[in-house]
Amino acid sequence: MEPVELLERVVYVLDKMQLDYAVGGSMASMFYGEARFTNDIDIVVDLTSDRVQEFVSHFSGDEFYVSEEAANGAIEHQSQFNILVPDAGLKVDIIIPKAHPHDRLQFSRTRLTQPAGTFTARYAAPEDIILKKMQAYEEGQSDKHLRDIASMLKINGYAIDHTYIADWAQTLGLSGIWSLILNRVGGNP
Repeated sequence: MEPVELLERVVYVLDKMQLDYAVGGSMASMFYGEARFTNDIDIVVDLTSDRVQEFVSHFSGDEFYVSEEAANGAIEHQSQFNILVPDAGLKVDIIIPKAHPHDRLQFSRTRLTQPAGTFTARYAAPEDIILKKMQAYEEGQSDKHLRDIASMLKINGYAIDHTYIADWAQTLGLSGIWSLILNRVGGNP
């Protein structure tokens, strides 16, 4: 199984269950920017505890591993749990959105895309990916997040709403990181 096949499988379940979701993380930053190697997929899902058992049942069997207990814990703590494909070394991080307005807003801003030309999926808007990557950089200081953002800005800079990013960066306390990124890519495109 390849990452895009796993994404297709998870998206099929999310659409079938009519759950709000947004593909994010490296998968989305590669869609809007440059490709790089990744074995994980991040998807923000508006999953509630009354739907966990149904969701997990779609990933039972020898091919997948997912813990119903971990899913319920993620919902309770607004964190994440995983769907693992051990034989392929793949992982999907199912991220439960926090109550913060920006986390809720991203569902209304998703873009219907065709990541492999064979199915459609709802990807988070590039501005929201950039904001999440800035938050991830703030937490772990990994330069890969800055490289992903720079790639997205270089490829799609004029199509990305810099004002939206700047406004939310200020609200989220990320203005310093946004300035750092703009300096690295030479300011506004």
